Amino acid sequence: MYQTSNADITKAFNKNARIYDRWIGLFERYVADGARVWAISKAQGTVVEIGVGSGLNLPLYSPKAQHVTGIELSEKMLTIARSRLAGKGIDRIELRYGDAQILDLPSESADTFISTFTFCSIPDPLSASREAYRVLRPGGVFVLAEHGYSTGILGRAIMHAIEPLSILVSAEHITRNPVSYLTGAGFTITHIQRSGPGGIVFRMLAAKQAPTQTTERAESTDCSAKPDPADPGTPQPDKRHLDLKPERWLRFG
Repeated sequence: MYQTSNADITKAFNKNARIYDRWIGLFERYVADGARVWAISKAQGTVVEIGVGSGLNLPLYSPKAQHVTGIELSEKMLTIARSRLAGKGIDRIELRYGDAQILDLPSESADTFISTFTFCSIPDPLSASREAYRVLRPGGVFVLAEHGYSTGILGRAIMHAIEPLSILVSAEHITRNPVSYLTGAGFTITHIQRSGPGGIVFRMLAAKQAPTQTTERAESTDCSAKPDPADPGTPQPDKRHLDLKPERWLRFG
Protein backbone atom coordinates (compact mmCIF):
# COMPACT_ATOMS: atom_id res chain seq x y z
CA MET A 1 0.00 0.00 0.00
CA TYR A 2 1.17 3.51 -0.83
CA GLN A 3 3.03 5.19 2.01
CA THR A 4 1.91 8.77 2.57
CA SER A 5 4.37 11.58 3.28
CA ASN A 6 4.15 14.96 4.97
CA ALA A 7 3.84 16.48 1.50
CA ASP A 8 0.78 14.30 0.81
CA ILE A 9 -0.81 15.32 4.10
CA THR A 10 -0.16 19.00 3.53
CA LYS A 11 -1.53 18.89 0.00
CA ALA A 12 -4.69 17.02 1.00
CA PHE A 13 -5.59 19.17 3.99
CA ASN A 14 -4.73 22.44 2.31
CA LYS A 15 -7.02 21.40 -0.53
CA ASN A 16 -9.85 20.29 1.76
CA ALA A 17 -9.52 23.01 4.42
CA ARG A 18 -12.67 24.90 3.38
CA ILE A 19 -14.93 21.83 3.54
CA TYR A 20 -13.22 20.03 6.41
CA ASP A 21 -15.56 21.18 9.19
CA ARG A 22 -18.66 20.02 7.30
CA TRP A 23 -17.03 16.72 6.41
CA ILE A 24 -15.86 15.87 9.91
CA GLY A 25 -19.13 17.18 11.35
CA LEU A 26 -21.09 14.57 9.41
CA PHE A 27 -18.67 11.84 10.45
CA GLU A 28 -18.98 12.74 14.11
CA ARG A 29 -22.73 13.14 13.97
CA TYR A 30 -23.39 9.70 12.51
CA VAL A 31 -20.33 7.68 13.51
CA ALA A 32 -18.25 9.19 16.33
CA ASP A 33 -20.80 11.14 18.35
CA GLY A 34 -19.32 12.53 21.56
CA ALA A 35 -15.78 11.22 21.07
CA ARG A 36 -14.24 14.69 20.62
CA VAL A 37 -15.94 16.16 23.70
CA TRP A 38 -14.91 13.11 25.73
CA ALA A 39 -11.26 13.51 24.74
CA ILE A 40 -11.00 17.23 25.50
CA SER A 41 -12.75 16.75 28.85
CA LYS A 42 -9.68 14.76 29.97
CA ALA A 43 -7.22 17.60 29.29
CA GLN A 44 -5.57 19.24 32.27
CA GLY A 45 -2.41 21.09 33.16
CA THR A 46 0.00 21.71 30.31
CA VAL A 47 -1.53 20.26 27.16
CA VAL A 48 -0.12 19.41 23.72
CA GLU A 49 -2.56 18.71 20.90
CA ILE A 50 -1.28 17.29 17.64
CA GLY A 51 -3.22 17.70 14.41
CA VAL A 52 -5.12 20.68 15.77
CA GLY A 53 -6.60 21.11 12.28
CA SER A 54 -9.21 23.83 11.96
CA GLY A 55 -9.33 24.25 15.73
CA LEU A 56 -12.59 22.46 16.48
CA ASN A 57 -11.25 21.39 19.87
CA LEU A 58 -10.16 24.85 20.99
CA PRO A 59 -13.51 26.10 22.36
CA LEU A 60 -13.92 22.85 24.30
CA TYR A 61 -10.92 23.23 26.61
CA SER A 62 -11.91 23.94 30.20
CA PRO A 63 -9.89 26.04 32.67
CA LYS A 64 -8.31 22.75 33.83
CA ALA A 65 -6.18 23.00 30.69
CA GLN A 66 -3.88 25.76 31.91
CA HIS A 67 -1.90 26.04 28.69
CA VAL A 68 -2.52 24.39 25.31
CA THR A 69 0.00 24.10 22.48
CA GLY A 70 -1.67 23.08 19.24
CA ILE A 71 0.48 21.62 16.44
CA GLU A 72 -0.64 21.50 12.78
CA LEU A 73 1.11 20.61 9.51
CA SER A 74 -1.34 22.29 7.12
CA GLU A 75 -0.93 26.06 6.93
CA LYS A 76 -4.46 26.56 5.59
CA MET A 77 -5.97 24.53 8.42
CA LEU A 78 -3.82 26.45 10.88
CA THR A 79 -5.11 29.75 9.48
CA ILE A 80 -8.69 28.64 10.15
CA ALA A 81 -7.76 27.56 13.68
CA ARG A 82 -6.16 30.93 14.38
CA SER A 83 -9.28 32.70 13.14
CA ARG A 84 -11.30 30.87 15.81
CA LEU A 85 -9.17 32.51 18.47
CA ALA A 86 -8.96 35.95 16.88
CA GLY A 87 -10.27 38.72 19.12
CA LYS A 88 -11.19 36.37 21.97
CA GLY A 89 -8.24 37.22 24.18
CA ILE A 90 -7.39 33.60 24.92
CA ASP A 91 -3.69 33.70 25.73
CA ARG A 92 -3.47 30.20 27.21
CA ILE A 93 -3.74 28.62 23.73
CA GLU A 94 -0.74 28.74 21.41
CA LEU A 95 -0.90 27.46 17.84
CA ARG A 96 2.19 26.37 15.93
CA TYR A 97 3.09 24.96 12.56
CA GLY A 98 4.84 21.65 13.14
CA ASP A 99 5.23 17.93 12.59
CA ALA A 100 3.81 15.49 15.17
CA GLN A 101 6.61 13.06 14.33
CA ILE A 102 9.35 15.54 15.29
CA LEU A 103 8.05 17.93 17.94
CA ASP A 104 9.97 21.08 18.75
CA LEU A 105 9.06 20.79 22.43
CA PRO A 106 11.12 20.02 25.54
CA SER A 107 11.12 16.55 27.02
CA GLU A 108 8.84 15.96 30.03
CA SER A 109 7.09 19.31 29.59
CA ALA A 110 3.40 18.30 29.27
CA ASP A 111 0.76 16.71 31.47
CA THR A 112 -1.75 15.76 28.76
CA PHE A 113 -1.29 14.83 25.11
CA ILE A 114 -4.35 15.06 22.85
CA SER A 115 -5.02 13.49 19.46
CA THR A 116 -8.50 13.52 17.91
CA PHE A 117 -8.86 11.78 14.53
CA THR A 118 -5.23 12.51 13.69
CA PHE A 119 -3.35 9.18 13.76
CA CYS A 120 -5.10 8.18 10.54
CA SER A 121 -3.17 10.77 8.55
CA ILE A 122 0.23 10.80 10.25
CA PRO A 123 2.77 9.03 7.99
CA ASP A 124 4.43 7.29 10.95
CA PRO A 125 2.13 7.06 14.02
CA LEU A 126 4.74 5.10 15.96
CA SER A 127 7.20 8.01 15.68
CA ALA A 128 4.44 10.39 16.80
CA SER A 129 3.69 8.13 19.76
CA ARG A 130 7.35 8.09 20.77
CA GLU A 131 7.44 11.88 20.58
CA ALA A 132 4.36 12.06 22.79
CA TYR A 133 6.05 9.75 25.29
CA ARG A 134 9.14 11.94 25.28
CA VAL A 135 7.20 15.18 25.77
CA LEU A 136 4.92 13.90 28.52
CA ARG A 137 6.00 14.05 32.14
CA PRO A 138 6.02 10.78 34.11
CA GLY A 139 2.42 10.17 35.09
CA GLY A 140 1.18 12.10 32.06
CA VAL A 141 -1.66 10.82 29.88
CA PHE A 142 -2.13 10.46 26.13
CA VAL A 143 -5.84 10.93 25.29
CA LEU A 144 -6.86 9.62 21.89
CA ALA A 145 -10.11 9.61 19.93
CA GLU A 146 -9.63 7.85 16.62
CA HIS A 147 -11.26 5.69 13.99
CA GLY A 148 -9.76 2.37 12.96
CA TYR A 149 -10.39 -1.10 11.63
CA SER A 150 -13.81 -2.72 11.97
CA THR A 151 -14.26 -5.61 14.37
CA GLY A 152 -16.43 -7.38 11.78
CA ILE A 153 -14.90 -9.49 9.02
CA LEU A 154 -17.09 -8.04 6.28
CA GLY A 155 -16.64 -4.46 7.47
CA ARG A 156 -12.90 -4.92 7.70
CA ALA A 157 -12.74 -6.34 4.18
CA ILE A 158 -14.72 -3.40 2.79
CA MET A 159 -12.46 -0.91 4.59
CA HIS A 160 -9.32 -2.56 3.21
CA ALA A 161 -10.84 -2.46 -0.28
CA ILE A 162 -11.62 1.27 -0.21
CA GLU A 163 -8.56 2.36 1.74
CA PRO A 164 -6.41 3.05 -1.36
CA LEU A 165 -9.05 5.53 -2.54
CA SER A 166 -9.24 7.26 0.84
CA ILE A 167 -5.46 7.61 0.85
CA LEU A 168 -5.50 9.01 -2.67
CA VAL A 169 -8.29 11.53 -2.00
CA SER A 170 -7.50 12.68 1.53
CA ALA A 171 -4.26 10.97 2.60
CA GLU A 172 -6.15 9.04 5.26
CA HIS A 173 -5.66 5.43 6.32
CA ILE A 174 -8.85 3.89 7.63
CA THR A 175 -7.76 0.50 8.96
CA ARG A 176 -5.09 1.36 11.50
CA ASN A 177 -5.10 0.05 15.04
CA PRO A 178 -3.85 2.76 17.43
CA VAL A 179 -3.22 0.35 20.30
CA SER A 180 0.04 -1.07 18.98
CA TYR A 181 1.51 2.38 18.22
CA LEU A 182 1.05 3.52 21.81
CA THR A 183 2.23 0.30 23.45
CA GLY A 184 5.15 0.21 21.03
CA ALA A 185 6.21 3.64 22.28
CA GLY A 186 6.13 2.49 25.92
CA PHE A 187 2.68 3.63 27.04
CA THR A 188 0.44 1.60 29.31
CA ILE A 189 -3.13 1.46 28.01
CA THR A 190 -5.47 2.18 30.92
CA HIS A 191 -8.77 2.54 29.09
CA ILE A 192 -10.21 1.46 25.75
CA GLN A 193 -13.75 1.87 24.55
CA ARG A 194 -14.95 1.11 21.04
CA SER A 195 -18.16 2.37 19.51
CA GLY A 196 -19.74 3.35 16.22
CA PRO A 197 -20.58 1.04 13.30
CA GLY A 198 -18.39 -2.04 13.50
CA GLY A 199 -16.61 -0.64 16.56
CA ILE A 200 -14.45 1.62 14.37
CA VAL A 201 -14.29 4.48 16.89
CA PHE A 202 -11.62 4.23 19.60
CA ARG A 203 -11.57 6.19 22.86
CA MET A 204 -8.29 5.53 24.64
CA LEU A 205 -6.25 6.65 27.63
CA ALA A 206 -2.56 5.72 27.69
CA ALA A 207 -0.27 6.53 30.62
CA LYS A 208 3.42 7.27 30.83
CA GLN A 209 4.11 5.52 34.06
CA ALA A 210 6.01 7.32 36.78
CA PRO A 211 9.04 5.37 38.10
CA THR A 212 7.24 4.53 41.36
CA GLN A 213 4.02 3.42 39.73
CA THR A 214 3.16 -0.20 39.11
CA THR A 215 1.76 -1.19 35.78
CA GLU A 216 -1.96 -1.77 35.89
CA ARG A 217 -3.88 -3.95 33.53
CA ALA A 218 -5.76 -2.16 30.77
CA GLU A 219 -9.40 -1.48 31.50
CA SER A 220 -11.55 -2.26 28.48
CA THR A 221 -15.29 -2.04 27.97
CA ASP A 222 -15.01 -4.24 24.87
CA CYS A 223 -12.73 -7.23 24.52
CA SER A 224 -12.69 -6.58 20.79
CA ALA A 225 -10.52 -3.55 21.49
CA LYS A 226 -7.57 -5.91 21.46
CA PRO A 227 -5.75 -6.27 18.13
CA ASP A 228 -7.45 -8.89 15.97
CA PRO A 229 -4.92 -11.61 15.08
CA ALA A 230 -7.26 -12.76 12.32
CA ASP A 231 -6.74 -9.51 10.44
CA PRO A 232 -3.40 -9.49 8.57
CA GLY A 233 -3.79 -5.75 8.01
CA THR A 234 -3.94 -4.98 11.72
CA PRO A 235 -0.56 -4.23 13.36
CA GLN A 236 -0.04 -6.27 16.51
CA PRO A 237 1.39 -4.85 19.76
CA ASP A 238 4.94 -5.83 20.63
CA LYS A 239 4.88 -6.56 24.35
CA ARG A 240 8.65 -6.12 24.54
CA HIS A 241 8.24 -2.58 23.19
CA LEU A 242 10.53 -3.31 20.27
CA ASP A 243 10.42 -1.29 17.07
CA LEU A 244 7.25 -1.91 15.10
CA LYS A 245 6.58 -1.51 11.43
CA PRO A 246 2.81 -1.01 11.49
CA GLU A 247 0.73 -0.33 8.44
CA ARG A 248 -0.09 3.34 7.96
CA TRP A 249 -3.49 4.96 7.40
CA LEU A 250 -5.65 8.09 7.18
CA ARG A 251 -7.35 10.56 9.39
CA PHE A 252 -10.94 11.75 9.44
CA GLY A 253 -10.25 14.64 11.78
